[in-house]
Amino acid sequence: MQSCEISADSTDDPLSSGLRRKRQPRIVVIGAGLAGLSAAKALLESGFTDVTVLEATDRIGGRVQSVKLGHATFELGATWIHGSHGNPVYHLAEDNGLLEETTDGERSVGRISLYSKNGVAYHLTNNGQRIPKDVVEEFSDLYNEVYNLTQEFFQRGKPVNAESQNSVGVFTRDVVRKRVKADPDDTEAVKRLKLAMIQQYLKVESCESSSHSMDEVSLSEFGEWTEIPGAHHVIPCGFIKIVEILARSIPKSVIQLRKPVKCIHWNQSVSKEIERVADHNSDLPEENKSSDVFVECEDCEFIPADHVIVTVSLGVLKKRHESLFHPRLPEDKVMAIEKLGINTTDKIFLEFEEPFWSSECNSIQFVWEDEAESESLTYPEELWYKKICSFDVLYPPERYGHVLSGWICGEEALIMEKCDDETVAETCTEMLRKFTGNPNIPKPRRILRSSWGSNPHFRGSYSYTQVGSSGADVEKLAKPLPYAESSKTPPMQVMFSGEATHRKYYSTTHGAVLSGQREAARLIEMYQDLLQ
Repeated sequence: MQSCEISADSTDDPLSSGLRRKRQPRIVVIGAGLAGLSAAKALLESGFTDVTVLEATDRIGGRVQSVKLGHATFELGATWIHGSHGNPVYHLAEDNGLLEETTDGERSVGRISLYSKNGVAYHLTNNGQRIPKDVVEEFSDLYNEVYNLTQEFFQRGKPVNAESQNSVGVFTRDVVRKRVKADPDDTEAVKRLKLAMIQQYLKVESCESSSHSMDEVSLSEFGEWTEIPGAHHVIPCGFIKIVEILARSIPKSVIQLRKPVKCIHWNQSVSKEIERVADHNSDLPEENKSSDVFVECEDCEFIPADHVIVTVSLGVLKKRHESLFHPRLPEDKVMAIEKLGINTTDKIFLEFEEPFWSSECNSIQFVWEDEAESESLTYPEELWYKKICSFDVLYPPERYGHVLSGWICGEEALIMEKCDDETVAETCTEMLRKFTGNPNIPKPRRILRSSWGSNPHFRGSYSYTQVGSSGADVEKLAKPLPYAESSKTPPMQVMFSGEATHRKYYSTTHGAVLSGQREAARLIEMYQDLLQ
């Protein structure tokens, strides 16, 4: 059995004789994703010397995961830099020459990011027919018009009526459906196609929001998410390069990989186990025995700290908040964690020997005609594949080869994650044959896919404002502990960072980076006299 020990590494610093004598504060950052690395980088560059980053997995990057296969790099996680003007991720990429090989086609200004803005999206039905381009354009204009209406409830303070159930999905489906049915110029056949397209567009929207269904996304709060002006950019050499740039100035000794955290003991809640170990360790400085915060790791080590910056995902907080913090989190923070939403968006990459799609096709969108009047986007387990909304064509082929990237979200993504590669590849191939009307499409030569939902270190892709939640919940989640402003209670013992803690930029990489810098700035301001 492994013996527990309290780390005394931080006492090597000559200033480590107590905060009152102006020793360097001990700062532990939990998580080496974009938020954690951004916080650690800012702290070290400001003069803090006792910073430790604990990462549960065997790699840095968090929900950025670039996989190199052959000459190409595929993104299992973050793919696009969303917006350029004032976006810290864009400026890191631009300043370090990461966008030099980005093609014009990979600079997308559209709301829905494809791998290339060049070409045409093919909307195909489960009967193997392509929906005429003019019908798609008419429907797309209508859908985007209604999408803009969903933004106005927050941005203009419009009241939400009871019929919508404060749901983006319910509102959108109802308004679009009524307008389609009321159009006097369309035949019944065209109307039916457009009604079926509603569900397909909502599936795409769910993948973008990382929700199980747009029915779960709050209508009244939807418009608070803020888009940074400028194009979306793909980083050809891999988004992981942004991670490597952030980590470049962080000494390797600062980051501890394979170091999962079991519990954060805060507010001087030193456990009996810690006291017992401390009593048997006469060499341990007294200040470490009475630390305000102890980070208990799964390997049984207890790390004393003055401040802990928690950057784990909202999915991990939902699953583990009761056991991860001692004492437990305040009720309002727990409520914020429970009310805010996070779900899974997964990618399925299929590599083919030769393309079966035309050169002008930039994506294949799946429209199920039998869903024209459907209300729900939940399927029986054996029909999980019906949640795949589309396959995008990776562009340019000179870089990627002949590869399609499929999108699936919600509970069906979790079912997909449980299947083996052979089953997923075969299912996707059958689906492509069915919708293209081409029974001769060969099975892909290779498959690569993500599994963010079942990974215990993430438990989801990114956050959204769920029905019943608001931006105020994001603020509550981000608020440091303890709340009490008291000279007897050391402030900011436990701090929170990560994309889910940014009120306007949640779900984005720049939101993660900015949230890490935000928490670092709190400590830099607190210790400005010491750092001078």
